[in-house]
Amino acid sequence: MGHHLQEKSSIVPLIDRLNRYPIGLPDSDKLRQILAILFSEEEAFIASRFPLEESTLAELVRATGWRQEPLRARLETMAEKGLVLDSSYGGKTYYLLLPGLIGFFELSFMKRRQDLPAAELAQLMHEYLAGDSEQRMGREFFGGKTPLTRALAYEEHIPVTSQVATYESARELVRLAGYGAVGMCYCRHKKEHLQGQCDKNAPTEEICISLGNAARFMVRRGFAEYRSCDELLAILARARELRLTHITDNIRDNPSFICNCCSCCCELLGGVQNGFPAGVAKAGFTLLVAADSCLGCGLCVKACNAAALRLMATSGNGRKVVAVAAEQCLGCGACVGACPSGSLSLIPVARPVPPARKGELFRRILREKGRLTPFVLSRVKKRIRGLLKGR
Repeated sequence: MGHHLQEKSSIVPLIDRLNRYPIGLPDSDKLRQILAILFSEEEAFIASRFPLEESTLAELVRATGWRQEPLRARLETMAEKGLVLDSSYGGKTYYLLLPGLIGFFELSFMKRRQDLPAAELAQLMHEYLAGDSEQRMGREFFGGKTPLTRALAYEEHIPVTSQVATYESARELVRLAGYGAVGMCYCRHKKEHLQGQCDKNAPTEEICISLGNAARFMVRRGFAEYRSCDELLAILARARELRLTHITDNIRDNPSFICNCCSCCCELLGGVQNGFPAGVAKAGFTLLVAADSCLGCGLCVKACNAAALRLMATSGNGRKVVAVAAEQCLGCGACVGACPSGSLSLIPVARPVPPARKGELFRRILREKGRLTPFVLSRVKKRIRGLLKGR
């Protein structure tokens, strides 16, 4: 393979730095091999010295000891690779080291690159994320009280008597974003390199949506293509035809993405199905089954992306009807349109209100994990102020 820890002495400091984020990357030989593929030795060193907040070139010169122009050139390369996010406001360029998840893991498969051993990287990521018998990565990503992501309900299945907040509507999030783009599904692209394909025949390209400043970065760096609001709404409609589940940031204001996820490829939904039912925050609804009219055909079971439905025999005549595992149901409504007898509907349920902004979400997760020291808190607050400048 040619990618070994011994060749890159900055890998361990890089892992230490990445583990200061709300969602870290538990150390393992597989992780070290992944990072050794994605980062050169110099890039790993630079990344390991990144502050938690967005930083200027001058600040990174001080942090790394590099000269300005070589560092600028290397940061440009890292931004092209999706390791670093660069943004400009107030006449200055700011750089932010992206986390592993959700971050450079996904971006490594969000454009077709010739500089990566894609099949090898896909296999390593699969083994790291899904093959860990101790589920360390699962606990790191899904095991906290506050999830990083949440599901959105299909608006057409929401009862007309329900009041729906803007942050609960995928269509409204697109309309309010001001700028949006569409790109490749990381999960399905990675699965292609594992010789697999989507059971729902969902597309790999032009399906996952990025919004706002994140979309501007994605377009500038070739990870996505700009689309108008109407074009993005059409993508949402197509996703619903395929009975995909909308997943976004678990925040109320300015989410950065809407992924359209299937049960067979999506790693977020894989976590929900395999031991972490609360790993994705649920929409403000759950599924109601009219047992008297249910045909027991199982089409909704096949449509469900969270493995929340199963056919159960009723007492007496052995007739089967659908039962809902409430702790598993995301309330997305992807299954409702699959029912030929109209026996399924969404009903509102009380859910925790998501944090307002991403900084608040990160602080909450860090606090729950016991990582929110006064030093980290000051850095997170500084980063929030920087992000707000770009709104």
